[in-house]
Amino acid sequence: MEAVRALEGVSGAGIPCVPAAYAESLVADVRSVDTVLEAMAGVPLGVAVQDAQAAVPPVADVRNAQAAVPPVADVRKALAAVPSVAAVREALVAVPSVADVREALVAVPSVADVRVALDAVRVCADGAGMIDQLRELEDLKSAAAAKQADIAVAFDLFQRRVQVAAGVPADELGAGVGAQIALARRESPSRGGRLLGLAKAGKEMPHTFAAFRAGQLNEWRATLVVRETACLSVEDRQAVDEELAADTGTFTGAGDRAIVAAVRAAAYRRDPKSVARRASRAVTERNVSLRPAPDTMTYLTALLPVAEGVAAYASLTRHADTLRSSGDERSRGKIMADSLVERVTGTPGGITGIDIQLVMTDRTLFQGDSEPARLTGYGTVPAQWARENILNRTTGTGSAGMAAPDAGSGTAVGVGYGAIAGTSDQHELSVWVRRLYTAPGTGELVAMDSKARLFPPGLRRFLQVRDDTCRTPYCDAPIRHDDHVVPWHNEGPTTAGNGQGLCEACNHTKENPGWTAKPIPGTRHTVETRTPTGHTYRSTAPPLPGTSREVAPLPEAPHHQATLPQRRLTEKRCPAGR
Repeated sequence: MEAVRALEGVSGAGIPCVPAAYAESLVADVRSVDTVLEAMAGVPLGVAVQDAQAAVPPVADVRNAQAAVPPVADVRKALAAVPSVAAVREALVAVPSVADVREALVAVPSVADVRVALDAVRVCADGAGMIDQLRELEDLKSAAAAKQADIAVAFDLFQRRVQVAAGVPADELGAGVGAQIALARRESPSRGGRLLGLAKAGKEMPHTFAAFRAGQLNEWRATLVVRETACLSVEDRQAVDEELAADTGTFTGAGDRAIVAAVRAAAYRRDPKSVARRASRAVTERNVSLRPAPDTMTYLTALLPVAEGVAAYASLTRHADTLRSSGDERSRGKIMADSLVERVTGTPGGITGIDIQLVMTDRTLFQGDSEPARLTGYGTVPAQWARENILNRTTGTGSAGMAAPDAGSGTAVGVGYGAIAGTSDQHELSVWVRRLYTAPGTGELVAMDSKARLFPPGLRRFLQVRDDTCRTPYCDAPIRHDDHVVPWHNEGPTTAGNGQGLCEACNHTKENPGWTAKPIPGTRHTVETRTPTGHTYRSTAPPLPGTSREVAPLPEAPHHQATLPQRRLTEKRCPAGR
């Protein structure tokens, strides 16, 4: 896994110049380059290079020696003749070409040495050379990603052998491998699984992976080719790979959509029935997802069969055109967005008995402080936006300095809110405040505990507010499971300190053999996870609003400022929809 992590660093590395002092220290004992090469050419493989260098007269000026040597050709000869990794490092320091770094990626056994070679590449002085270097480095990123794929396949086989020896059932072999690859590559667990799937397809699609290694396809576009042939048999997939022959330049200049179209057409020609069956299965994967967008907006996405999706969009379009022709001043897009919310929720303005948590300090809510708030499941939002949305949802109006939402638009947010059950006016909201207590100086939420195995509602809400999203490193999925860090069957208590919010996939991965986790003492709640290879990863709960800076406690707000009813954390929830 160290090799996977190191290669991930190569794919995003920069190309700074080598400091003069560093270069001089590396070549302090170097003899004349051309005579060294002549001596090395006659030395049998395995004879120490130092013996050859001993017979070479020294030179005072290394730069003059370098100027007299054709850099690429001679360094390649040196690389072929020198068996020592240390000697390869010294040779690569003088190489100005990214192409030679790519050769080093194949020839040098240590990823760390490739990093050293990459750091030695000098930025070209002319614009054309800089563009060439950018292209060559892009090719290098693909070569590094292809090497990661090779390592991922080898790691998968290794882990399966370990699991077989440990008595893991056959249908569970390979569990957790994708998650470990994801952690090493600093990716989400779901993406780790896709990367492993891409790597395994390498043997079935040699042309595609040859283009991948050569830089003709980057990792994402190689994934697209593999994805569009996933429904085919091995024989048909190999035939499509042979037909497209990506390593011959088939996809030169092609973007994502063009590549997908070409591969999809080739797959259909080989096996129309498999493609049709894949489309039928895709209908069962329809879903709706939500993800944050910039500026306190969000993307609500529906994955639908094409007929239903087109029909829904056409209906919203027709409704927007009708309102526009009747004098509605909103844009077509605004009307479509507002109508979508109203139709889905069943009420104008889209407000129903839904519990949404907006976490902010009492100073932000009541005294106009600028400390940002946090919308659970979304992220940081501006303080003024949070205050305005709470008040606007109770009064239906905006105020100076903030743009009020268009009539009938938007989604309601607040410290807590929902429609009041039994009222005729569904616009009326119940807005409340739950007090969350933090430890002075650290911002750690004051712990709650329970003697039960399952987390009670108040403690579950506590974990969701504290953790915000899945606590696995690099996973931003919504919290679906309330997990005991130290399992209950291992005498782990049901407490805030031993609890964490996880997505469903990460919670199942954590239960695989060889995975352990434990809370780590610190200023904020921290969990250390150990994988079967012995690597450890730490996850710390995000800071709550008001805890990023030292703030002196303020006196309690005057009664007239506390315009919203204040209740304790677990005292009451919105009655509507419960």
